[in-house]
Amino acid sequence: MSENHHHREPQDVIAPAYTGRLETNPVPALRLPHDSMDPRAAHRFIHDELMLDGSSRLNLATFVTTWMDPEATALMAETFDKNLIDKDEYPATSAIEQRCVNMVAALFNAPGLSDTDPGAATGVSTIGSSEAVMLAGLAMKWRWRQAREGAGRDASKPKLVMGSNVQVVWEKFCRYFDVQPVYLPMEPGRYVITPEQVTAAVDENTIGVVAILGTTYTGELEPVEEIALALDELAAGGGPDVPVHVDAASGGFVVPFVNPDMLWDFRIPRVVSINVSGHKYGLTYPGIGFVVWRDPEHLPEELVFRVNYLGGDMPTFTLNFSRPGSQLVGQYYNFLRLGHAGYRRIMRALRGTAMWLSDRLSEAGDFHVISDGSAIPVIAFELAEELGFTVFDISHELRSRGWQVPAYTMPAAATEVAVLRIVVREGFNADLARLLFDDIVTVCGYLRRGAAYRPEARHFAH
Repeated sequence: MSENHHHREPQDVIAPAYTGRLETNPVPALRLPHDSMDPRAAHRFIHDELMLDGSSRLNLATFVTTWMDPEATALMAETFDKNLIDKDEYPATSAIEQRCVNMVAALFNAPGLSDTDPGAATGVSTIGSSEAVMLAGLAMKWRWRQAREGAGRDASKPKLVMGSNVQVVWEKFCRYFDVQPVYLPMEPGRYVITPEQVTAAVDENTIGVVAILGTTYTGELEPVEEIALALDELAAGGGPDVPVHVDAASGGFVVPFVNPDMLWDFRIPRVVSINVSGHKYGLTYPGIGFVVWRDPEHLPEELVFRVNYLGGDMPTFTLNFSRPGSQLVGQYYNFLRLGHAGYRRIMRALRGTAMWLSDRLSEAGDFHVISDGSAIPVIAFELAEELGFTVFDISHELRSRGWQVPAYTMPAAATEVAVLRIVVREGFNADLARLLFDDIVTVCGYLRRGAAYRPEARHFAH
């Protein structure tokens, strides 16, 4: 055997990591590659491109969970291949779904639940709150239409009353399912709807009122109890009898643990349905959500489909059919792992961090805090006065330091107000809050000094 042959090594061992295929035969961006690729090279190629994304942990724009226990991640990886709709093939996963729905319904004080009957709760898990909103809206529209047709009245002009501060999915629902949205305007200094606005807007064509527990714009809680009481008075006086849906996407896994005595859920008789995002403060990776109804009466049977071609007779009420079971397993892990005590500790700690940061921002003098994180761990703040720069400038400069802090204008009738928002989530600790505050102060100082040298901002330099 020759010396050269004796010392020859496999090409994949000696090939440099970054000077093989990716250099000589670039991967096409818009077409399937002609040849196959070594799995390690494919992983390296995609991994390196994803480095251009921002760090999810420093993304303070999103409400979505960006950290979970490693044990939860492992469980979710074990169930990536399970299709949640295939309940006959995956009965354990199906049973876990029903348990989670019951746990959520119980957390929201749904009536008529049983400690032994897993089917007592009326609800379903969804792909986030967006699907949950669609299902809740459809149920309200169907019940309204049934009542109108049963009374021999016109059912062609359904309306939904909500604030202009709703998440865009409510706009989608109205457009997709032919419902007229009635948006209640905000105003500078008030970014939630009021009972007076609601009672003035509803009529016989109103399928429901949406109240938000934790708005996207500021994290504030809309006055669900007061809205319901105002609607009670309206109905008692001969006015329309309008149900309330609570969009608890952001606050549904916070308020029960930090303010359990607050009335906003099924303890209020007029609340007929509630949606919540498990992938927000439910602390689970996206996408998982839930929608639950007060009782079966509020979910019309016509909306439930039954299929038998997956191995058994299964009722289904979802917009999606095939969907992964892994997010649900992750949610179930959180429920078992944390329990009431764990969620309570986490939510109170997040609220404490948010309020500490909002206090520091108030003390800094440059900002007016709109929401201080005491409702849910979300802070919204605007510039206290003209400083020669805007919240958009601050957001841009913070991004250069790795932080993603969104700047945006408020909804209709308050669009002249521009704010920054910080969502404090699990994984964002007090030390990171201190570092963020220091960077905000540094950025404002930089921008203030820069304002003195910009001709259009000279009047701010004194």
